[in-house]
Amino acid sequence: MARKVTRVEVATDRGVFMISVAAQLAHMHPQTLRMYEARGLIEPQRSPKGTRLYSQEDVEKLRRIQEMTAELGLNLAGVERVLRLEEEIETMHARIEQIELEALQAQVRLANELEEVRRSFRAELTVPYRGGLELVRAVDARSPFKPVPERTVRKRI
Repeated sequence: MARKVTRVEVATDRGVFMISVAAQLAHMHPQTLRMYEARGLIEPQRSPKGTRLYSQEDVEKLRRIQEMTAELGLNLAGVERVLRLEEEIETMHARIEQIELEALQAQVRLANELEEVRRSFRAELTVPYRGGLELVRAVDARSPFKPVPERTVRKRI
C-alpha cells in the first residue's frame, strides 16, 4: 500500500509547533525553551488555551541561540545583547533603504526641475540679429526693424 504524502505550506511566522516539537527541531530540552522565554530571548505565540506555539522563525532563532552559547561560548546576557544589536542593525538598514529611496526620488525631482529651467532658458535666450555672438534674454533683445530709443544709445568716446 502506497503512502500518500501531503505537503502544507505555512507562513514562517505562524506558531504551529508545540514546545516538545520545537525543542526537538532545535535540538534542545523543552525546559531550555522555557528558560529562554523567561529571559525574553524568545516569545512564542499562545493558543486560545494557553499552549505555547512556536513558529519556524522561532525554531531558527532557538538554533542561533544554541549556536552562540555552544559554539561561540556566549552566556545568555551576551546572546541578549547580540540579538538586540542585530535588531538595531536591521532597523538601521531599513531606515537607510528608506533614506536612499527618498534621495533617489529627490534626485529625480531635481532633474525634472532642472530640465524645466533649461527649457525656459532656451525659450528666453536668443542670438541678436546684429552684434556679437553673446546670448541675450529675449525680452532684452532689440528688433532690427525698430529704431533704437535715444535714451539707450551710448556715445563712445
